[in-house]
Amino acid sequence: MSTQGKTWLMDRVYGCLLGGLIGDAMGAPVENWHYKEIEEKYGVLREFSGEGTDDSAVKLILCEALIKNGGHITCDELADSFLNNEKYYDLFYIPVRNMYHKLKSDISRPTEAGRGNMPSSSSALAISPLGLVNACNPRQAARETYDVASLVHSGETSFCCDAACAMAAAVAQAITPGSTVDDVIDASTRYLHKKSAALMIEKINSVVQMAKDAGNYKTFRQRFYENCLYDIICNSLETVPAALAIFYLSDGDPVQCIINGANFGRDADTIASMVGALAGAFAGVSKLDPGWVEQIEATGSFQQELAQQIIDIILERAKEMAEISNLILA
Repeated sequence: MSTQGKTWLMDRVYGCLLGGLIGDAMGAPVENWHYKEIEEKYGVLREFSGEGTDDSAVKLILCEALIKNGGHITCDELADSFLNNEKYYDLFYIPVRNMYHKLKSDISRPTEAGRGNMPSSSSALAISPLGLVNACNPRQAARETYDVASLVHSGETSFCCDAACAMAAAVAQAITPGSTVDDVIDASTRYLHKKSAALMIEKINSVVQMAKDAGNYKTFRQRFYENCLYDIICNSLETVPAALAIFYLSDGDPVQCIINGANFGRDADTIASMVGALAGAFAGVSKLDPGWVEQIEATGSFQQELAQQIIDIILERAKEMAEISNLILA
């Protein structure tokens, strides 16, 4: 690949990583808040400190698994990566802790470790790297993600796996050259199980339609609060449709996506992190606020090095697909 091509990939991959990290950090102080409480204290929240919460920690664990295994993983490899990263344990949310203890005690196989967990966004919030390594192939991103996400959710809460699939497919589409906002939204549901994921598909479609009907962010936010909230704020039936709708209303602009995600309230860090990663993959780090980028890089962040490792996987997987195509078409 040419130097120009690699520069383009770095812009998108680095943008995805930083967009997710900044969204997580900006939304963290107002997690569990009502949007009216955010307005009362901040007006519009536009600043952040720190480098994120469990959202970013779980994403690093996923990246480690991908890098160690050449970009091809199942829930088994992700399980090993969790067990190798006990240092992040205090950041884990309840479903992830439950899964971790089952694995550490060897009382459950990875494919069954997520059974019985409460609904959450614990897979969807961190899944963007799996979308990146499947760049331009949202169908494959969704297929691989379902297996990986089953580590945290299975059985009655398997719709949380569908949520992760939706976000991974959206990221894989977002990084595709020439993609539009509508293409990204369409990819989020197009490659999910049509029957088994019907609940998630319907929820995404209805919330995005609500955003279209509302026509602007504030009207949508109010209507969402009136009609779409769940008892558990991190339920992916709430967070993922919200993130996709915010991406649509913000026209894929990373700065506006992150601000709107953080000011949405509820599970604000997760929503802002997911939509920030998606918009970063769509528009690139060059479209992020330069001050935000400088703030992250000033901390000695290794996100750029991580982006290069992900790019290496993307290129290697592209070579693998090319070799298969050559064998079939020869």
